[in-house]
Amino acid sequence: MIRTENVVKTFEGFRALDGLSLNVPHGAVYGLVGPNGAGKTTIIRHITGVYRPDSGKILVDGEPVWENPAVKKRIAYIPDDIFYFSQASIRDMMRFYKGTYGSVDMERYAKLREVFSLNEKQPLRRMSRGMQKQAAFWLAMSLRPDILILDEPVDGLDPVMRRQVWSILLADAAEYGTTVLVSSHNLRELEDVCDHVGIINHGKVLLERSLSELQDNVVKVQFVPGEKTELPTGPEILHESGTGRLRTLIVRGQAEEVTNAFAALSPVFMDVLPLTLEEIFIYELGGVDYAAKDIVL
Repeated sequence: MIRTENVVKTFEGFRALDGLSLNVPHGAVYGLVGPNGAGKTTIIRHITGVYRPDSGKILVDGEPVWENPAVKKRIAYIPDDIFYFSQASIRDMMRFYKGTYGSVDMERYAKLREVFSLNEKQPLRRMSRGMQKQAAFWLAMSLRPDILILDEPVDGLDPVMRRQVWSILLADAAEYGTTVLVSSHNLRELEDVCDHVGIINHGKVLLERSLSELQDNVVKVQFVPGEKTELPTGPEILHESGTGRLRTLIVRGQAEEVTNAFAALSPVFMDVLPLTLEEIFIYELGGVDYAAKDIVL
């Protein structure tokens, strides 16, 4: 559905994207994660046709996005900073979207009015940030886009509204095959909603896989060694820490293979656990160097 190939973008000598390639499957809910300055917003603005790459390709179903109105009409984009005309209300912006995209599903627009309970005649500038985010979702989902691109989408929403928004998005992905690309620092939330994840850093994709495959490939091992205190030589150990005799290791490999390797040491205690997306993010980016540091102030 969405494919970028070796995309390079430089701003005043700074290479924001350095040969970035990613693939977002049709109907996927794809989480794009990375540290601040990794290039997440920059690649999103390329995919939405805001930026033109210095080199490389941005394709939707094999068609380039740049200066391609037919492709752009299939995409709805909710940025971190919501755009609206200074005096515009939700209804005014709906008319603007209708003129830009060619159509708005008015039946859905009416149904979503019951979900968001906003005054559609009130100027958006007089609404809180959370209300403006609700308005942005109301408008974007009324377009019934093939592709919905979200940059820090639920910041400012209360927990109930966050759950409501994700419920609608996931239903659209399941029922209509809507492809959702979402960039967020809330990895715990992404873990609940995404089926694919891409981790980027320094303008490059470090890895991208289905979330289940990603979680199957890195595990946490907690064990208390017996007479054999050495570690197995097969699995790749990304990080090791310990408290007393209990040792905790982050290990790359399938859970069954890792379990067999450590069981051969006849430990006093052993437990092999899946990692959270946040833990995978930390250790794929460099392990302990990216973990929180204890600082005495």
